[in-house]
Amino acid sequence: MRILIAPDSFGGALDSVGVTAAIADGWAAIRPGDEIERRPMADGGEGTLAAVAVALGDSAARRTIETTDPLGRPISADWLLLADGRGAFIEMAAASGLARLDPAERSADNARRASTHGTGDLVRAALDAGVGRITIGLGGSATTDGGSGLLRALGVRFLDRRGGDLPEGGAPLADLDRVDASGLDPRLAEVEVTVASDVTNTLVGTRGAAAIYGPQKGADAAAVEELDAALASFGRGIEAATGRLVADLPGAGAAGGTTAGLLGFTNATVRPGVEVVAGLVGLADALEEVDLVITGEGRADEQTLHGKAAIGVAMLARSRGTPVVLLCGALGTGAEALNAATSLAVVQPIIDRPMDLEAAMADTTRLLTAASARLARTVGVGLELARH
Repeated sequence: MRILIAPDSFGGALDSVGVTAAIADGWAAIRPGDEIERRPMADGGEGTLAAVAVALGDSAARRTIETTDPLGRPISADWLLLADGRGAFIEMAAASGLARLDPAERSADNARRASTHGTGDLVRAALDAGVGRITIGLGGSATTDGGSGLLRALGVRFLDRRGGDLPEGGAPLADLDRVDASGLDPRLAEVEVTVASDVTNTLVGTRGAAAIYGPQKGADAAAVEELDAALASFGRGIEAATGRLVADLPGAGAAGGTTAGLLGFTNATVRPGVEVVAGLVGLADALEEVDLVITGEGRADEQTLHGKAAIGVAMLARSRGTPVVLLCGALGTGAEALNAATSLAVVQPIIDRPMDLEAAMADTTRLLTAASARLARTVGVGLELARH
């Protein structure tokens, strides 16, 4: 048999590369003669770079640059140069991610000043490499600056009433008087920019970047209000400078409004993260030559149907008539609808004894390996029945 393993991460427990490895180990222990193809999946957020790198193998090369974290401290961050040298994949979380901050650093003051400048440095590095296509995976950011830091790194200036440059961060945008894009790197006009994101929030308002995502980045009620007003000012500044109305566009609030900044000053297009990652890792081609697909995610529930990686895998497999098994950490509300709405043949929790969430997360690797082994035995029984 030929098996394709293409899971998402188990949030907070194991990234998709680790999940893929655990499932592969369990299957191979029972059916060592089967051919296993690995395609770890992601939705564009944290962990996507690692998933793409593993899936592409020698067809993608890591590049490391010296840049800054969300608070301006020096760090090293990676991006991927794709095989033909004409493409790049950048994970925003690599430089500007919330994981770059210790939990104690996720404060209201830091939420006000966190910047995407480091992500802009990654984009500039890709431009320096001469690529013609740049894909930016959004998600997991520590920032609410509208992507202004990213744009600064590429030559845009954000000026106050006296013509001075505003400080980095989202809150200073409240004092924005004028955007000077005359220094924007001209190479951006010649590059195809794709934003991988599943977020549909607008830039401002009750469903905006600050209101919905600010609290998880440390913003208290006062900081949320301040950042929302600053992003509104930013939206007006983009309109005045470019004539583009971005504030009310669905998805403009992704990654603290970074999508708004990219839509305002580049030719970027926004596509669903799962769709983008599936294309990058060659998932459709891999599906043409397999007999069974195993995907997975931490919790299978009604939200699984809305843009999650596991469903993206299942939908692609359905058109080819390939059965799909979903291994999950737990079943939640609406999980019963997954079989009817997709091509999932089986939705199987991996828990093998009573345990609380903390214990299950700590034991995720073993649980996945054991569940995969049980699945392999079950498939073996089915094949024996078919022979008889």
